[in-house]
Amino acid sequence: MLQVRHLSKSYTSGSLVYPVLKDVSLRVEKGEFVAVMGPSGSGKTTLLNCISCFIPHEQGSIVLADQDISDLNETELARVRNRQMGFVFQDFMLLDGLSVFENICLPQIIARRPVVQMEEKARNICRLFGIEKIMEKYPVEISGGEKQRTAVARALMNQPYVILADEPTGNLDSKSCKAVIDAFLPAKQELGATIFMVTHDSFAASFCDRVVVLKDGQVYGELTRSGERRAFMDELLNTIRTLGGDSDDNA
Repeated sequence: MLQVRHLSKSYTSGSLVYPVLKDVSLRVEKGEFVAVMGPSGSGKTTLLNCISCFIPHEQGSIVLADQDISDLNETELARVRNRQMGFVFQDFMLLDGLSVFENICLPQIIARRPVVQMEEKARNICRLFGIEKIMEKYPVEISGGEKQRTAVARALMNQPYVILADEPTGNLDSKSCKAVIDAFLPAKQELGATIFMVTHDSFAASFCDRVVVLKDGQVYGELTRSGERRAFMDELLNTIRTLGGDSDDNA
C-alpha cells in the first residue's frame, strides 16, 4: 500500500549540510496501523512530510498504491492528497467557522461529490465514531478529544489509501488520547483504513500493529505487537529509554 524506498533528506544552512533522513526504507500494508517512534530529532516528522510530499527529498521514492508520487507536479499532488491521503494533525486543523458536520464534509466538497451521498456518508461516520450528538456544534464548543475524532472522521471521508497522522495525541490529556485511539481502531477494523502515525506517545503506539523506531535519521528497528497491549507498551518504553528519548505513559 505505502512504500518508502531508500529515502534521504537533508537541510542546508550556509555551507553546512545536516542529514535528517539517511536511506530510510519501510512498508505499510493495506489495513495496518503502524507508528513511527524515536527520540527528538530522529526525523519522524520530516519522514511524514516527505511521504506527503509537503517537503522534497533528495534521494529515494514514495510509492502509494503502486504509484510513485515522488515526481508528481503540484496539481497531481493536490489530487493525490485530496483523494488518496487523509491527514490528522496535532492541532486538529478544523475550520472554526464550520460546524463539526461541515468540517467532516469538507474533503468531499472539495472533490465536488454529490451532496446527498456526501451528507449520508458523513452521518454514518459520525455514528461510527460516537460524535453524532455534536455534529451541529462548532470547534470552539467541543473538547480536544472530540476535535481530534472529528479530524479523523474528516480524514476518512474520501476513503483514502492511507491516513497520515502527525502526533495526533500530542496536545491531549489521557482521556482525550483514548478517545482518539477509539476513533482510529474502528476506522481500521470496520472501514479497513490504513494508518501511519508519527508519535512520541508509547500509550498510543501500543495499540498499533507495528512500530518502526528511528534513531539519527535511520531505521533502528521494528517492533511487532504479538500479545497484550500493556506488554507491548512496556517493550516500547524500554526501547525508547535505551535510545535516550522521551516517551509518555498515559495507561
